[in-house]
Amino acid sequence: MRREDLADADCGIAQALGVLGDWWTFLIVRDVAGGTTRFDGLQRELGVSRRALTERLGALVEHGVLERRPYSRHPPRYDYLLTAKGEGLLPVLIALQDWGTRHLMGDGELTATADAGSAEARRARDLIGRRLPEAVLPGVDGQPVSVAAMGAWSVLYLFPGAYAPGTQGYPPAWSEIPGARGCTLESATYAKRHPDFQAAGVRVYGISTQRPDQLADFSAYAGLPFPLLSDQDGRLAAGLLLPVFRAGGMTRFKRLTLLVDPQAVVRAVQFPVTDPAGSVEEMLTLVREHAGIPG
Repeated sequence: MRREDLADADCGIAQALGVLGDWWTFLIVRDVAGGTTRFDGLQRELGVSRRALTERLGALVEHGVLERRPYSRHPPRYDYLLTAKGEGLLPVLIALQDWGTRHLMGDGELTATADAGSAEARRARDLIGRRLPEAVLPGVDGQPVSVAAMGAWSVLYLFPGAYAPGTQGYPPAWSEIPGARGCTLESATYAKRHPDFQAAGVRVYGISTQRPDQLADFSAYAGLPFPLLSDQDGRLAAGLLLPVFRAGGMTRFKRLTLLVDPQAVVRAVQFPVTDPAGSVEEMLTLVREHAGIPG
């Protein structure tokens, strides 16, 4: 079957493959979501020829997945940015990552954590030195927060899911998923030690893929003195290729914590997190080491 025949087939999958017909195209979308938006940067990251990259970028712009935004007039140069149509592909990227990690690099078992020596853990550690993508996440009040524009040392702890009692929450067999339990304990420990993070001039944010209203209920129940943010659309997950798993019909973060400097550059990573409460004490030590705050 020719590609043009496939693209015209009466099937959403086939039509999508008519636009995203080869693996280079997926990798371009992946890297643009991660903040590599200029031609030379994409070529350097992907190792693809200039001609092949030009063709694929042109096709993605033509199909409305990317838009070009000029950053230089002489000579003409452009940033390639995801459109709303392009952002609709983020869940696809996250699903591909989860499937590949679980079934190709792993043993197929459902888990909310990872081995310290795994490829997933190495990828998480490789985030050190990486700048956060321009992801804007809603808070519990629905107000947007740009994670790349916080302007201060920040701790971002990513957790699988936490719910207030009496609300629709944890999926069946949640406690049987390795690494899933401990979100309430982790959040409560961050709340307890929040004055110490404040004294160090460091902000704390909890991030989950839950809806803002679910996070609002949990925050009120737990009495959290810091913001919770929702990555329900996968902007941060796709931008950093963060470790995820699926449970209860939704994609969830594996427990991971980032220490980010005022320029939005990751300076320390905790993953896997096997001791939710102990990781808070460890992060406070990392804060004092990296931010130059006396203990």
